[in-house]
Amino acid sequence: MKYIKIPFLLVWRLWFYILIVVTIILLLPLFLFLSSKETYYAAFWKVARFWSKILVYGMGFRLKVTKDQELDRNKSYMFCPNHASLMDPFVLILLSKNPIVFVGKKEFVKIPIFGFIYKRVVIMVDRNSQESRKKVYKLAKEKLQNGTSMAIFPEGLVPTENVILAPFKNGAFSLAIEFDMPIVPQVYYDCKRLFSWDFFKGSPGVFRIHQHKFMETKGLNLNDVETLKQQTFDIIYNDLVADFKYMKDTNRPNNEREFKSPI
Repeated sequence: MKYIKIPFLLVWRLWFYILIVVTIILLLPLFLFLSSKETYYAAFWKVARFWSKILVYGMGFRLKVTKDQELDRNKSYMFCPNHASLMDPFVLILLSKNPIVFVGKKEFVKIPIFGFIYKRVVIMVDRNSQESRKKVYKLAKEKLQNGTSMAIFPEGLVPTENVILAPFKNGAFSLAIEFDMPIVPQVYYDCKRLFSWDFFKGSPGVFRIHQHKFMETKGLNLNDVETLKQQTFDIIYNDLVADFKYMKDTNRPNNEREFKSPI
């Protein structure tokens, strides 16, 4: 039965890349125009959400979201989800009606077409460069206005399939404290199981998301980064460990192979 599914999985995976290339080409004029000025970013975000909706639902996925606290449309937040799939950013974009600025790796600029748009709307960071990390603060200050939020996948990578949750980097928590933004821990239970980097695994299905109660940063300073980071890690880790489907997938046999982002 396992081998009978393989041709269908490959066709389904191929459909994703067809879908992403065709939609980028069709939406490219809008993406280029709306990413040309900072004042157009709210409109750019609407197009990005439309694009994400096509990709998520076009692949046969649905979202089931549990929220412990609702967002205030007039406030800025720091979104911190776990990262295990190429689908994670599209899910995050789809979840937020308010614009979010991503802080991401500069390596994604290498992706044809997508990389050109990426470098115009994402705050890029070279994690090996102290100077690059300093620039993030300056760029963030310029972009965080009118209810714009930020998003960082705090693991800083897509961990291997057998890892529950990779250790967090400091960046998201330093920025959240610097700009008095509440941390929004989000748990994505199913993206790795249904759409990982393993081409021979996955299927259409439901992405369950748990948006936890926000963690306030007002009154904190940079000495509190480690504590805030550990608290956020524990919230997400404990949720994942308690989820039967996530753990069954994480602990499946022969799961030590490194299926992760090729970039």
